[in-house]
Amino acid sequence: MGESRQELLTWLNSLLQLNMTKIEQCGTGAALCQVYDSIYLDLPMARVKFNANNEYAYLENFKILSNAFRKHHVDHPIPVQDLIKCKMQDNLQFLQWSKQYWDQYFPGGDYDAVARRKGVGAGATPSMAPANSGGAARTSGMAQTRARPGGGSGGAAPRTNSRQMGGAGFGGGAGAGASGALQQKNAELTETVQGLERERDFYFSKLRDIELIIQQAMEAEPAMEEQEDNILKQIQTILYSTEEGFEIPQEAEAGEVAGEEETF
Repeated sequence: MGESRQELLTWLNSLLQLNMTKIEQCGTGAALCQVYDSIYLDLPMARVKFNANNEYAYLENFKILSNAFRKHHVDHPIPVQDLIKCKMQDNLQFLQWSKQYWDQYFPGGDYDAVARRKGVGAGATPSMAPANSGGAARTSGMAQTRARPGGGSGGAAPRTNSRQMGGAGFGGGAGAGASGALQQKNAELTETVQGLERERDFYFSKLRDIELIIQQAMEAEPAMEEQEDNILKQIQTILYSTEEGFEIPQEAEAGEVAGEEETF
């Protein structure tokens, strides 16, 4: 049956110098990455997002874990789509298996978890978004991803300078009228931005589903990677293409230089 939830949390917090309070927090993938790093000491912990708060960032963490499993020939499947929903039972079962694996393969000795994750402190707790975070979660993650379809940054609602508004109010009725007009304009802009974000997230979700289907197909048939005229390869190229002026985040560039695979 494996350890209980409390026993697993005590073990995780002791090993990783974290302050996790729920098994569901393993659904971000960050703590799981470091559990296996404590065994192999070769996971790129600087790229693991311990403050991830959306499913897309969770997927990036699980890509790192999946690569480690492949590299070290760990045959146990990773039920990623179940784990990232941050449900207790799915994460408990996978963590119980991971604890058994750790008991068998941990080399012993001291493991400096904080140093390995580049200074994320002992009190840090991986974030956990609601199980179905939807568009709001994707919105916060888009600015962190590399060249992805639909990855344009969404604008924040304009802020009205309260000091300027207060100054206008000293003028009496005219100032109050100007303030009311600014507030109305601000509300209209906010509504427009929210509508654009919903539309963007709607199409991003569809493109992300297409991307996952292509990744799974190419994983099933590795030879497709070498076929430049393969239609799935061509679609993938379009999905990952960038526009002039778009800058790939530094962490994505570092991962490409390292030459690591990033597919499940």
